[in-house]
Amino acid sequence: MKKLLLVAAASLFWTQTALAEQFTIGDLTISNPMIRATPVNAPVSGGYMTITNGGTDDDRLTAVTVDFARESQIHEMKMDGDVMKMREIDGGLVIPAGETVVLQPGGFHIMFMKLDQQLKQDQRFDATLTFENEGTVDVTLTVADLAAIKESLGGDEMKMEMKAN
Repeated sequence: MKKLLLVAAASLFWTQTALAEQFTIGDLTISNPMIRATPVNAPVSGGYMTITNGGTDDDRLTAVTVDFARESQIHEMKMDGDVMKMREIDGGLVIPAGETVVLQPGGFHIMFMKLDQQLKQDQRFDATLTFENEGTVDVTLTVADLAAIKESLGGDEMKMEMKAN
């Protein structure tokens, strides 16, 4: 029994450590970049992360480039009355000076479309994020299930209303 608990604890620690990655460019810190695992032949997946702007000027995430999907868009989901709507954000996602923006399920996220392969748990993929002011930064996306993504980003209570344009 002790051995089983030790293995479970080590597994949880490894998962949390693997998802706790950070990348920086200038005043921006990108934490926990992840992508949702997909079933076979799924045409899309969502990408999530936390972006903190420690600077005094706003910046804007304008593009995301990957090798596993033929198209990437920066999206937001929000309620319009009783209907959840998803749309691409024209011009990119504002990262306000001195603030943190969370890309998470049900809110801001990256849509990866026309996937070239199934995305399997614990795989890792390179991505390039392009910011209006700071330029480009290479990050590594870790494939995870929805529960691990939500836990890594602070759960459902982390939803933030941020301006998209």
